[in-house]
Amino acid sequence: MKAKDMFEHFISRADWLERDKTVDGIIAGDPEKEVERCLVAWMPSVEAIRTAAERGFDMVLCHEATFWDHTNDTPEGKPHAADKLAFINETGIVILRNHDAWDRWPKIGIPWAWAKFLGVDGDPVATDNYMHRYDIAPVAFGEFAENFAKRTAEIGEPVVEVVGDPNQTVSKIGIGTGCGCSIMSYIGLGCDCSIVCDDGQSYWRNIQYAADRNHPVICVNHATSEEPGMMTLAQYVNDNIEGVAAEHLPQGCRFRPVGKMPQD
Repeated sequence: MKAKDMFEHFISRADWLERDKTVDGIIAGDPEKEVERCLVAWMPSVEAIRTAAERGFDMVLCHEATFWDHTNDTPEGKPHAADKLAFINETGIVILRNHDAWDRWPKIGIPWAWAKFLGVDGDPVATDNYMHRYDIAPVAFGEFAENFAKRTAEIGEPVVEVVGDPNQTVSKIGIGTGCGCSIMSYIGLGCDCSIVCDDGQSYWRNIQYAADRNHPVICVNHATSEEPGMMTLAQYVNDNIEGVAAEHLPQGCRFRPVGKMPQD
């Protein structure tokens, strides 16, 4: 399958998108290139592209921007972008970005995959764009957060940030798409606990507002919240795109903690 046909496969099925406004598309490389193997990576970093080239992949199928700007994912006018583009061209790798489509792909896209990974079963009881509310059995926030961290440890983030009373009971959980999460929207959906990411929330504003309202919050790294969706994207390619084999490149949390946590 040609690279451009891979893009067409996704865009033609994402009827919630406007083709001329989406950030999705072929960011670098030859659209006519035949693709037999693609590496699925949340971030199309130099490291990911190098890995793809060394292991004989034809494409990096990614979620985030290649040239560090969500809405203007081109190298023009950006310091050092020419170096990265030259490296991509040297490898012959095609970069296909699947962001807007996969954020809302029903049942297996980012928010659904994230919820399932966290062990939240069933369908959301309410939605607001990229944000979903899931109802669970009532549980103390501290216990919920501890179990949450055990799951995120599996993808590289063993310690998560929490704001709120650990003894407060929660049962209406807001789960959404990376930085597209809003505590205000979760509260509007009737949630009593919000799961957000570090790229999308400000501690002095959104999270402090939640704290003043006694609304517990768990904040994770952006990559952690979307890594499960990269797993489902790789599986989707293998199950639905004939002639293309996909492999997920685990990247997980994009930082590592340094230092020792104080003892409780």
